[in-house]
Amino acid sequence: MSNRRSSPLAPSTPVAPTPSEHTPPPAPLVPEAPPGASSPASADTPREATGGVIAVTRALQLLEAFALGESHLALAELSRRSGLHKTTVLRLARTLAQSGFMVQRDDGDWRLGPAAGWLGARYQAGFDVQNVLEPALRELSLATGESAAFYVREGHVRTCLVRVEGPQALRHHARMGEGLPLDKGSPGRVILAFSGEPGDVYEDIRRRGYHWSIGEREQGVATVSAPVFGIQWRLMGSVCISGPQSRLPEERLQALARTVTAAATRLSYALAGNTAAPSPGGVRETRWHP
Repeated sequence: MSNRRSSPLAPSTPVAPTPSEHTPPPAPLVPEAPPGASSPASADTPREATGGVIAVTRALQLLEAFALGESHLALAELSRRSGLHKTTVLRLARTLAQSGFMVQRDDGDWRLGPAAGWLGARYQAGFDVQNVLEPALRELSLATGESAAFYVREGHVRTCLVRVEGPQALRHHARMGEGLPLDKGSPGRVILAFSGEPGDVYEDIRRRGYHWSIGEREQGVATVSAPVFGIQWRLMGSVCISGPQSRLPEERLQALARTVTAAATRLSYALAGNTAAPSPGGVRETRWHP
């Protein structure tokens, strides 16, 4: 009798919010608050870090208010998304404009300036994905007590790009660079689902935002995986944890799904370079479209 199992096809209560057009990835492994969620109620309420400079935090809130594909925003919308009063927004926008980070159009709306593009280009030039993936996987492994890995699609197979071994003596081993089937095991299933693969099983994965499997590719091995996105919310791959079925029964996998999706969301934000980016909505080909 086979003991292969995977996430049920019937819709279940999502562990994390499913991406939509107007609400944010990441996250908490799906965004916690969309750019438009805050409201300038009675006073400015910037997301300020302890010991940080409030003016800098507020200025960054304005820059982060622009969603993917939005070329300009009205002052009132910038105020709504940032949670700052219009007078504060106007003062900050004019200050940012002096350095080329924002530009006011003839109709009064504001857009990002050339300095913002220059800064993004410098970031991309010095970006090393390995330096982002390995620490994140190490943190995920410590949080779950299992091995963590990041898989990417290579044609019709998936390969392990980065892996961090878990602390347990008994653990699942995967070889880096080895081609594995996309339709066997949760890492590949997640990649297919968020590449737009049709079918009930993939629709269900997209609704939940993760997938778990037991013994699907390798007898006695259990995994749970979630998608990771990058610049312009293009699908980068899937992050997963794996271990023996004896330690990761169905109930345990479902409990760990929140931790894995949270890690995937943090990775997506790190790769996309914007902690306030809105979550993409809809899947076509290999990319989320807002």
